[in-house]
Amino acid sequence: MKQIQSLRAAFSAIAVAASLTLSGFAAAQSMTLKAADVHPAGYPNVVAVENMGKKLEAATNGRIKLQMFPGSVLGGEKEMIEQTQVGAINILRTSLGPIGPVVPEVNVFNMPFVFRDEAHMRAVIDGPIGQEMLDKITASPAKLVGLGWMDGGSRSLYTKKPVRSPADLKGMKIRMMGNPLFVDTMNAMGGNGISMGYGEVFTAIQTGVVDGAENNPPTLYTAHHYQAGAKYYSQTNHLIIPEIFVMSKVTWDKLSKDDQALVKKVSREAQMEQRALWDKSVADYTAKLKAEGVEFIKIDNKPFYDATAPVRAKYGSQFADLIKRIEATK
Repeated sequence: MKQIQSLRAAFSAIAVAASLTLSGFAAAQSMTLKAADVHPAGYPNVVAVENMGKKLEAATNGRIKLQMFPGSVLGGEKEMIEQTQVGAINILRTSLGPIGPVVPEVNVFNMPFVFRDEAHMRAVIDGPIGQEMLDKITASPAKLVGLGWMDGGSRSLYTKKPVRSPADLKGMKIRMMGNPLFVDTMNAMGGNGISMGYGEVFTAIQTGVVDGAENNPPTLYTAHHYQAGAKYYSQTNHLIIPEIFVMSKVTWDKLSKDDQALVKKVSREAQMEQRALWDKSVADYTAKLKAEGVEFIKIDNKPFYDATAPVRAKYGSQFADLIKRIEATK
């Protein structure tokens, strides 16, 4: 009798252990992904990732969910990249600047006029070169998995006086992002490149510390820089820089092969969806800027392209073959 009771107790213990193991396994497979972005709620990049999360939730019957933290609530890009590397953030949309130190090839995308136009840039990031860059990021020591690309728009000049040629930029101080490559670009274009934090630009334009800056129409409008006096938007399109979204390698390694394949599928869809959202955003904000009296100036880009050849030679010499492949992309 005692032997039977002992056996029953043993079987009961095994059943409980098995139950706990299965429930633990189920819990491990269920997750809420924490996604982050410096851009505010409603921005095309944020909406595209949110919609990606909805697709993940639907495809897994709620097993994988996504929670978005927009508007830099989890820190600046540097802090958020560090959080993503340790798995505290699971999905992050970031600029390429902080990726450059670990995957130097992505710096090619930061060079002036490396893309003929936005359509050319999209053909590159949608094709073999774009996938190779994502793979290099995934294989790097950065502890990030490259999921997809996003359109960061074309950057053009906005100034207090109209600019139609490099000669018009002579003596003008133009705010640039804090990277020697960008400052050199503006100097080559004929202006005086000034490295300055983004939050300082409005007051700097207003007080005459700088004569203008450069960015895309959505940023010009949402940052209110036109209200500081930069009423001329010269369409130089000198920088066309894609952005990227990544997953923490810590998180990626916890996913099953099927879930990894699903994440890749919805990431590609998010890449294309963000583009449509971006195009609508640019059109909407361009119309708003024109209504506010901003003059959009179409120019001949060739003089600016020719003037920046030394910048491409200086920063692109080590990537000569890659640049040739980019140029050959139709």
